[in-house]
Amino acid sequence: MKTNEELQKDVQNAIKWEPLLHAAEIGVTVKDGVVTLTGIVDGYYKKKEAETAAKNVSGVKAVVEEIEIKYSNTFTKTDNDIANEVLKALKDNWAVAEDHVKVKVEDGWVTLEGELTWNFQRQDAKTAISFLPGVKGVTNEIKIKSDIKDAIEKKDVEKALARSWSLNAKNITVTVNGTNVKLTGFVDSIYQKDQAEKIVWKTPGIWSIDNDLVVEYDYAIL
Repeated sequence: MKTNEELQKDVQNAIKWEPLLHAAEIGVTVKDGVVTLTGIVDGYYKKKEAETAAKNVSGVKAVVEEIEIKYSNTFTKTDNDIANEVLKALKDNWAVAEDHVKVKVEDGWVTLEGELTWNFQRQDAKTAISFLPGVKGVTNEIKIKSDIKDAIEKKDVEKALARSWSLNAKNITVTVNGTNVKLTGFVDSIYQKDQAEKIVWKTPGIWSIDNDLVVEYDYAIL
């Protein structure tokens, strides 16, 4: 059994364990397995690191992220400056076909649009700009349009999930509809839910995933 206080302590310790974070910057509250993160940090990457650290803690059902990003008064960078740095970061990343990605910046918030052939390219595009000074947030609206025409085999997806030591694939149901894969069933943690989706995204020919896995635990949150 984990109480709210015990789960709060676990999340706080997980954040302290991250070398890029200063735990004092981030507040943690917990109610019935739902973790809320608050505070002010000076970089988008810190915001994402805190969220990831919380998600990977056993017992966390969901994360509400309310962390603000503020830079010092001496920091001056226009949206045009940020846009140029984003374009350079995408160009320097070998995995991303930067000519297929469109960039929009508004008040430090970056929106990525376009089409790529693999999800890892979409993720790399977001990661490539997460550490850039001035970025306050990223909306990743890049679509996946695979150039592989072979039909997705349900059994291949199921086998891929079964190979993962971190998942109980017997609790996951796979449904294939054209280029879409839907996951239903239940897992023990947010980490497992995300891991299942990462595995499925490696399927040749996939365009989209509906991850409807439910996070359940064999103990109660008090």
